Amino acid sequence: MNEKTSRPVLAKAGRQSPTLEDLATAAGVSRSTASRAINGGLKVSPEAKAAVEAAIVALGYTPNQAARSLVTRRTASVALVIPEPDARVMMDPYFAAVITGVNDALRDTDMQLVLLMSRAGDDSARTLRYLRGGHVDGAIVVSHHRADDWVETLGTIGLPTVFIGRPWNTGSGLPFVDLDNFEGGRLAARHLAGKGRIHLATVAGPTDMTAAVDRLEGWLQGLKEAGLQAAPVVHGDFTTAGGAEAARNLFAQAPELDGVFAASDLMALGVVDTLRAAGRRVPEDVAVVGFDNHDIEAANGLGLTTVAHPMMEIAKQAGQLLIRAVENPGEQLEPVIYPAELVVRGSTAC
Repeated sequence: MNEKTSRPVLAKAGRQSPTLEDLATAAGVSRSTASRAINGGLKVSPEAKAAVEAAIVALGYTPNQAARSLVTRRTASVALVIPEPDARVMMDPYFAAVITGVNDALRDTDMQLVLLMSRAGDDSARTLRYLRGGHVDGAIVVSHHRADDWVETLGTIGLPTVFIGRPWNTGSGLPFVDLDNFEGGRLAARHLAGKGRIHLATVAGPTDMTAAVDRLEGWLQGLKEAGLQAAPVVHGDFTTAGGAEAARNLFAQAPELDGVFAASDLMALGVVDTLRAAGRRVPEDVAVVGFDNHDIEAANGLGLTTVAHPMMEIAKQAGQLLIRAVENPGEQLEPVIYPAELVVRGSTAC
């Protein structure tokens, strides 16, 4: 090392916050070397880097984030974009698991998480303006809908982006992390058929979301493989109230039903509530399968048979992919698809 190192010394008395010059003096390196060491630049020897790190601890030095951003062209923050109303985000355990998983991925980094949610009546323009404005280093998008233009826009502005859930347009090359939703729907159909249920129906999710469409297509394929004809389909909105309303419509159409697949656990709870209110027993009269494997139970402690959806792990994987995308611009990242698994509990026990 050409530059002489020395033992770190304390900053001058009376100074409230040590400066970069103080740090360089304490580490025995030049100001430019100290700056490069802090900001992850090249051409810094291991000895100089170690000296700067020791001086940071000794002085209690905190980098000026604004100045650091000018050097690194980074903000040390990433956005989690949830184009859903606030009330939905706050009440659905899926989003709590996603936020926890992404935070876990960022835990050992300097990155902070910025949460961007839609408000009632909002379109995506306001959020997209924020993302274009250089406020974040990257974005994770979850729960997007067919009408959203996230893929088209984010794919052209160059902001590192990862989707949780398969986007409608996969031709952009933006990476995503998802569950095999098709296989999940297929497993639900085959399980109910294997239990001897022959009058089956489904409460499917919204038609403008890829997860709901894939689960429905898998369900229909599973019925076909089991030798059963296509059954009634009513669409819900992934909420308990939506599941209850859909169930009332289903049983008005086909009161003989003896098995129902709901494309989310929250909707499955609504189905169970509707059945019990009508005096029908679960699973004796009607078996019910959900989707997500939330840590919730129906009334009277009934456990839901469900398709496991490792939401926290998927979100953590998305966070790790985004970190790679930010730190390695231009790297081609492949989609990650988790396998589906059925978890059998009391709602299909007999």
